[in-house]
Order: sequence, then C-alpha cells, then structure tokens
Amino acid sequence: MSLLHPTTNDEPLIVPAVPQQPWKKAHKIVFRIFFLYFLLQVIPLDPVFWQQLFSISWSNLHYGDIFNLAHYQPRFFGSQQHYGNWAIIFIIALMGAITWTYFDRNKTREYSVLYYWIRVLVRYRLAIALLAYGMIKLFPLQAPYPSISNLNTAYGDFNRWKLFSLTLGIVPSYQAFLGLVEIVFALLLLYRKTATISAFMIVIFTGNVYFSNLAYEGGEHVYSLYLLSFALFLLVFDLQRIISLVILQRATRPNTFKPVFIAGWLRNLRLPLKAAVVFFFFVLYGFKTATNYRRDPYQYPTQPGLTGVAGLYNVAAFRINNTTLAYDKTDPIRWQDVVFEKWNTISIKSNRPVVTDSTNIDQIVAGSGRRNYELEGSKGRHYYSYEVDSTNNLLILHNKNPHYPNEKIVLQYNGDRSRIQLRGIDYNNDSVFVTLHRVNKKYLVQEAAKQGRRSGLKL
Repeated sequence: MSLLHPTTNDEPLIVPAVPQQPWKKAHKIVFRIFFLYFLLQVIPLDPVFWQQLFSISWSNLHYGDIFNLAHYQPRFFGSQQHYGNWAIIFIIALMGAITWTYFDRNKTREYSVLYYWIRVLVRYRLAIALLAYGMIKLFPLQAPYPSISNLNTAYGDFNRWKLFSLTLGIVPSYQAFLGLVEIVFALLLLYRKTATISAFMIVIFTGNVYFSNLAYEGGEHVYSLYLLSFALFLLVFDLQRIISLVILQRATRPNTFKPVFIAGWLRNLRLPLKAAVVFFFFVLYGFKTATNYRRDPYQYPTQPGLTGVAGLYNVAAFRINNTTLAYDKTDPIRWQDVVFEKWNTISIKSNRPVVTDSTNIDQIVAGSGRRNYELEGSKGRHYYSYEVDSTNNLLILHNKNPHYPNEKIVLQYNGDRSRIQLRGIDYNNDSVFVTLHRVNKKYLVQEAAKQGRRSGLKL
C-alpha cells in the first residue's frame, strides 16, 4: 500500500529521496496498528465537533471558538474525556490493521511515505493544541488572579487543583512564560528539521503537566496524556539514533528519509496550507486572545454587579422568620460574611455544607453566567449569580453550583457601600433580614505586588 495520486495513471504523490530498506513483517504490522490509531485520534470524526464548527459565528469569531476547536479529542460516549474512548479507537485500529495485513500480504516492502504523512498530521495536531493553550497562558487567562471570594476562603476549603490554579494565578508573569514556551515548541513542530527537538522538549513539559494533573486532581489528565502520546510518537522516529549518538556515543547515520513531492499540485499546496494553519491558530487566534484579555477573561463573568459595592461584608445582624440568630461559626443557617464581586456574583459563607464542583475542565463558554471557575474546587462558600431589578431594588440570586440547580433567593436591598440591608425570601421560602457592614481589608498578596517583594510589607 502506498500513497497514490487518485488518477488513472496511478502516479505517486511523494517518494523518498533515498531508496528505503524493506521493513520486517512485524514492523509493518505494528506500523499498521499505530498508523490507524493515530489517524483516528487526529481526524475529527465526532459529530459534536462538526456541530460546533458549523455553529460558529465566523463574522463575530471569538477566541473561545478557536480554543474549543483546538481542544478537540475523539469521544464515543460520555460528556467528558475518558480513557475508554482510547480503548475503542485502539480496537478499531487493531481490526483495521488485521484487515489491512490480510489484503496486503507482503505486497508492500515498506511504509516510509505513509509514516511521513502520519507524522505530518500528528505534528500539526499537536502544534495546534499547544498554540491553543500557549495563548491563554501568554495572556494570563487560564489561571486568573484570585477573586475576592477566593481570597476570603480558608486554605483547607480548596481542593488541590484549585490551590494549584490560584498559586499560578498570582504570578501572571510565570504563567505567561509557560505560555511562551508552549508557543515556541508548537512553532518548532511545524518544521520537519526541528520537530524531533520540539517533541523531546514537549515530552518533558507535557509529561510534567500530566503528572501535575494527577497529583493535583486536575480535570485535564486525559487530554494532557493525549498530547503526550503524540509527542512520544513523533520522538520514536529518531529515538534509536538519539540513544546511539547521545547515550552510547557511537557514530550514527542521520535520517535518510527526505520527501520529494512529485505531484505539482501538492508542491504548490503545501506552503499555503502551512501558512493557513499559522495564520488561523497563531496570528488570528493570538490577536483575538490579546484583544479580549482585559475585556472578556473567560474564567470570570463579565456582566457587572452593583456599582461600588464590591468587597467583603461582615454579617452584623441576621434574622430568619423573625428569629434573631447570634453569630455562630457552627450554625448551618446563619450567614457569617458576604462578598460582592465586581461582576454579578455574590458569595455567602456559612457552616452549611457545600457539594464541591470538581469539573476542573478547561472550557471557554460563551454565556457569562455559565462560567464557574470562581466556585470550582471550593467548598467554603455558596456562590450566586444575580440579576438586579433597580426599579424595585431587588436582587434575584441563583446558585451557580450545578449541584444546586433550582436554588433561588430573592432579596430587597438598600443602603450604601459601607452598610447594606437585605430582606426577602431564601431558598427554603423562609423570610430573612440581614445587615451587612463593609470590612476594609488588605490582602497580603496584593500588598506584596504593590510594594515589591524586596521591600518590607506595611499593612
């Protein structure tokens, strides 16, 4: 089997510049399995991908649209990434390889040309994924600066993934450096001569990402291993030569395979296709991400909240069904403090248990109200998005946690930024009356950033 031009004269599209040695039978069988396996991993067969592609508003393209396309991974069942999908792909590849072996039966001496093409597909697929993640790190969006609610949540109330993300979020320059590294590796993958060097570095970099996801309970361990498998596949091509030269320190023959493009249309199409990939996933995506960095950071909602009230408030008085409850950190009903974010989120701290949202998946959603990063991985507070009825001074709160889909609180508000009174109906249809006093609190992490690490902190 060889890659042929689909014409009657059966001319090859591409041939090796140097004749290749025949492959052993076992090598050909292994190649057939992994050729089909990685082909199915790279080519989008999932109908969800195509629905997503055709639903994009190309006249109003958002950087999230490009990221979500680049974040594609084959899925046969379940709404989340799962290793079971890989098992299905491998079974299909194995069955295909058996059929291929039966019909080929030693007709083909070697598969150097097909090996070249599958490496091209894997190189570009891996490069696109790295560019997608690199840009949202270069412009620190993936791990944003902690919200006011996060800064007022006890350390032990975060899961390991959220602690890792918040730690990365307070050092945006380091996050940007990681993004730059991924972008450089991606661009090196686009050139055959630097692909192996890039693959070697990606194995180290993405391997660290994979183990970090396992250690910190991240939701992207499947996807990071998906990318790691691509890098390992690319590295295998030169691995024997690398071991011989670097470790065994022996004289080593260089790679003798060099593609010669016989078909004129392929020679003419090769560079425009590469330019299109670079333009769409590097230039255009980078521009879209940079312009939306301040205006539309995808982890937090963008709809503004009540003007001038963002901050931390102590609950000075709390009454439920006309019964006053004194401050008690063990009380699951009485509120302890309330945070108003700059956007339309209110978080309430009490001793009421929280079922943690541990999705932890990188996804850029269009609807501002569906962005749950601020509450993911946290069990210390209940988070509510709210609508404002300014005519009647009403706040209509909806619990953002997917484990509480129907929880709603309606409150009437009055006061100013230093003292706010809330009265209304809570999620149990009980009447509540709350008096909030603003706390003028300074945060060490913010003061350190303002004053610089080498100067003494003055609080």
